[in-house]
Amino acid sequence: MLTLVSHHLCPYVQRAVIALTEKNVPFQRIDIDLSNKPAWFLELSPLGKTPVLRVGDEAIFESAVILEYLEETQAAPLHPQDPLLRARHRGIIEFGSAILNDIAGFYSAPDKTGFEAKVAALAARFAQMETRLGDGPFFAGARFSLVDAVFGPVFRYFDVFDRIGDFGILDGKPGTLAWRKALAERPSVESAVGADYEERLTAFLRKRPSHLATQMN
Repeated sequence: MLTLVSHHLCPYVQRAVIALTEKNVPFQRIDIDLSNKPAWFLELSPLGKTPVLRVGDEAIFESAVILEYLEETQAAPLHPQDPLLRARHRGIIEFGSAILNDIAGFYSAPDKTGFEAKVAALAARFAQMETRLGDGPFFAGARFSLVDAVFGPVFRYFDVFDRIGDFGILDGKPGTLAWRKALAERPSVESAVGADYEERLTAFLRKRPSHLATQMN
């Protein structure tokens, strides 16, 4: 039995959960409080970040490494077989991580100027993604891939952001909006978080000394 050490809100954890679910691999999930990290966790994760995948006595940290390990050891591959396409997908996964960094900047921006800069940056990122989408419903067409496992958690943030305000980040991007809808309906993506995820994320955002928090009722 694999054990995934995780945090309720971590989008990188969600990537691993989605991949495990798509591959039908049984696993145990242990959620920890990243603001009060237990000593045993710091022994497993030198960077002090989730996720960590425990495989027997071994601990694998960093979500990209975990995803690659699962590809190498488990059935139902989520990467393309073609090496060039696989390399392309790995590049898009890194781009997805860059978008997550911009999302963190978006909800952490302390003032309106910084906030608007992050809105523009995110809109530009998704404009780039719009040109790289296939025919759908997923990133590369009908087949669900690791790129989709990465972007499911990205779009999940917008379910909460959209209730705070209309920031226009995904406006004019029909392919991206259709992709977002398809991922939201995917059982592995839907079940990657707890039923109280949106409540937890909303509470997290309210507590931040940020411009976004000032927009929340």
